[in-house]
Amino acid sequence: MGDQMTTPAERKRLNYLNADYGVKSWLLATDHKRIALLYLLSITVFFFLGGLMAVGIRLELATPAGDLVQPDTYNRLFTMHGILMIFFFLIPSIPAVFGNFLIPLMIGAKDLAFPKINLASWYVYSIGGLFTLWSLIQGGVDTGWTFYTPFSTTYSNTYVIATALGIFIVGFSSIMTGLNFIVTIHRMRAPGLTWFRLPLFIWAHYATSLIQILGTPVLAITILLVGAERLFHIGIFDPAYGGDPVLFQHLFWFYSHPAVYIMILPSMGVISEIIAAFARKRIFGYKVVAFASVTIAVLGFLVWGHHMFVSSQSPFTGVVFSFLSMLVAIPSAVKVFNWTATLFEGSVSLDTPMLYALGFIGLFTIGGLTGIMLANLGIDIHVHDTYFVVAHFHYVMVGGAIMGYLGGLHYWWPKITGRLYPVFWSKLAALVVFVGFNLTFFPQFLLGYLGMPRRYYSYPEDFQVLNVMSSAGATVLGVGYLIPMIYLVWSMRYGKRAGANPWGAVGLEWETPSPPPTFNFDETPTVDHEAYEYTSPTETRVA
Repeated sequence: MGDQMTTPAERKRLNYLNADYGVKSWLLATDHKRIALLYLLSITVFFFLGGLMAVGIRLELATPAGDLVQPDTYNRLFTMHGILMIFFFLIPSIPAVFGNFLIPLMIGAKDLAFPKINLASWYVYSIGGLFTLWSLIQGGVDTGWTFYTPFSTTYSNTYVIATALGIFIVGFSSIMTGLNFIVTIHRMRAPGLTWFRLPLFIWAHYATSLIQILGTPVLAITILLVGAERLFHIGIFDPAYGGDPVLFQHLFWFYSHPAVYIMILPSMGVISEIIAAFARKRIFGYKVVAFASVTIAVLGFLVWGHHMFVSSQSPFTGVVFSFLSMLVAIPSAVKVFNWTATLFEGSVSLDTPMLYALGFIGLFTIGGLTGIMLANLGIDIHVHDTYFVVAHFHYVMVGGAIMGYLGGLHYWWPKITGRLYPVFWSKLAALVVFVGFNLTFFPQFLLGYLGMPRRYYSYPEDFQVLNVMSSAGATVLGVGYLIPMIYLVWSMRYGKRAGANPWGAVGLEWETPSPPPTFNFDETPTVDHEAYEYTSPTETRVA
């Protein structure tokens, strides 16, 4: 409906996000939706900075000689790429943006439990980011994103402390967000919204929040000890001072493997919402999928040792971690099987969000299966620190987490902005991202299996063809990421008006105007039905 057909009250709601309330009102906002948009802007900056680092890496690897940048520069490129993408994009992306925007809407609340802490979490995130950006401007850090000791504590001459301090600070943002979500989900659900009527998006964020609260302090104290040892030589990790570098690996991976699930669990929640909406069916085995999220969060803390099969760990300990690592694959597989069963005999519509969801299932499955391979001691020892590991990680994180992020962005964009985006360009972008991703990272499985180590800036000429394929794929993938940025920004001004529920989906967030008013609901809703209660797989969508 055009602007001339709306009432003054409707126009006020429709223009909420475009209202000129001034910069100060945004910087002091306690509305969860505005804070989500602040996060969206911030993480987009870090995403493209990390992407620029990846461009440098792939340009260098297009030729075997290592003739574009110096070895030290290459070390800094892959280190800063990992740090920016993991700590400043992948970990906060879906919880900070979609979790912030949607959790109160999905549970019928007017805001999160602690609005001021929510705003503070964004400031803490930004301060941590500024420290890391300062170190990047000064020349970056060359330790790898894992900060392995004693290189990070003694031998590196780069800006380790500034970068580590940025990561230490941003960890508090993650803890504050997780605490806010847990309290909100426990205490602020609408009447009738029992635990087993919650959307699976909420279950996924609840499980993620548990990891954030329990795991992030371990990383924070570990990074703090690295800085202390570098400054004061106190002998915790450096054997020259009586320390043990393997202790660092235990502490680091105790957080950093659960951190994989901080990145992927929210995406799984997004995929559950999309699958249900575009198959017009309740998620098959709803309770099993819900419990699978919590199971992944718990088991994720028990598998860190599979990163250390070649780090002086006893073979017997390795066998235990190998078994546990394979065990954690079961709840992930349950989700994939249940999503697939949901699609069976559903009224499947291949709208843009669904394309990203299907891409997620395919790519995450490959990432998960290769993860089981890496949990096997014999295979892991052969491909440890090769491009096989790089490919596996990216199939989970880029093929999984970012596909889920883009799917969620396209699914809830009409709700966030009140505008629709162009269908053709959005579907084209989804296809380009899928093709570009596979062209980039599948050759790296072959490179790793053949023995090419990661983090090397030169390589034998026999590996050039696969590396050129990977670099060409990265170019296609980069274009696939740029296209949505262009048409989504365009749509904010020129896109068609979106109704309250353009997908005909179910859920409390679709019962508010698009974009929602400041306090979400005029009256607190009452829930008297199950989650994803579609009347029929052939129920007509709202145009």
